[in-house]
Amino acid sequence: MLSIIGFATILTIVILLIKGRISPIIGLVIVPIIGALIAGFGIVEIGTFFNEGIDRVINVVIMFIFAILFFGVMQDAGLFDPIINKMIKLSRGNVIAVAVGTVLVAAIAHLDGSGASTFLITIPALLPLYQRLKMSPYLLLLLVGTSASILNMLPWAGPLGRTAAVLGMDPTELWRPLIPLQIIALVLLVGMAIVLGIREKKRIANRSDTEDAHLEVAATQELAAETHSEQEKDNPLARPKLLWVNLLLTLGMIGMLVWGIIPAGFVFMIALSLALPLNYPKVSDQMERIKAHAPNALLMASIILAAGSFLGILSGTGMLDSIAVDMVTILPAFIVPYLHLIIGALGVPFELILNTDAYYFALLPVVEQIVTSYGVDVYSTAYAMIIGNIIGTFVSPFSPALWLALGLAGCEMGKHIRYSLVWVWGFSLVLMVVAILIGIIAI
Repeated sequence: MLSIIGFATILTIVILLIKGRISPIIGLVIVPIIGALIAGFGIVEIGTFFNEGIDRVINVVIMFIFAILFFGVMQDAGLFDPIINKMIKLSRGNVIAVAVGTVLVAAIAHLDGSGASTFLITIPALLPLYQRLKMSPYLLLLLVGTSASILNMLPWAGPLGRTAAVLGMDPTELWRPLIPLQIIALVLLVGMAIVLGIREKKRIANRSDTEDAHLEVAATQELAAETHSEQEKDNPLARPKLLWVNLLLTLGMIGMLVWGIIPAGFVFMIALSLALPLNYPKVSDQMERIKAHAPNALLMASIILAAGSFLGILSGTGMLDSIAVDMVTILPAFIVPYLHLIIGALGVPFELILNTDAYYFALLPVVEQIVTSYGVDVYSTAYAMIIGNIIGTFVSPFSPALWLALGLAGCEMGKHIRYSLVWVWGFSLVLMVVAILIGIIAI
């Protein structure tokens, strides 16, 4: 009964978000409370679950608020303008080249294994370029998210660490066979970016009523030819003379994030406290910059807190664990020896109904115990479930980093799922086939 209530709760939220019938905050707060009450939990217990959920996301919320303010100040100061113009000049207005570049930039940005920092680094820098070229921000999310998911196979990233903990293995040992797959996956993703870039270029051309494709390219080349003085005239907030100082400050901040010696939220607090007086010495100007970016930061911080409530209630009531166990036990016996392959193939859809902890800490141990009794290698079990699921990390409503990305890009969860799900799921299935062919997954 607990599984049925939990599944109904999650499915209701996912459907409402996909169809855009309800705002994320309302759905993530009200629906789980109703589910918990139906399951027989009292309001005091639900309050405890809420506190536990908030504890899990509060660091992300703090980081998000100050990160949005910091990158907002950097955008106002014109830090990303030279980068954007250089990319436009290199691509010569080529949408396909921009799509491929997005994949490579995101891969480099995700070397620290943190989805939140990857989105914070890539989206503020690339979104204006996409807007200038009239490219869809949902394509940006798809390419950055998929590229980051491939790099998420690193041993210091979450999924591999969880798997290693469950199986009692060394994460580095678990990662080594995945290195060739990561390289192949990046090559395949570049190919997918080319295909999506061609499709996006056609969409832009078809959508343009007054301009043809040649005029569009010419316009982007003109943008690349803008001088710093013209940019400063168009943007009175720009500080071109402080470009290198702002760049060093940003690189130092990123270095501190990668180093990880102090919490990310604290890093952004410090960075913002340095950036504001550096670029805008007057206190009144500093407050204006904070006010300008505060609404977006506050809105998405509220959504992340609501997601924490959602995760806390579903985890505290035991609904997530119950779903994971029952989904395995009700399956027909003849498919049990291939259960790891089936669960892996359905790994991306599972991201819509199970959070990462439930998948790796509740579902993986049960599947591993069942299939190894039929002679299936423990490594094959782990790799099938990792590869099939990990590519869908950033299409899941359970990912706080994705909510951060949506806020940065000004996108909606439902539209993102509709845009990306088929491509992401198809890509994960292709990777599973590649893993079988090169011997990572044994059948």
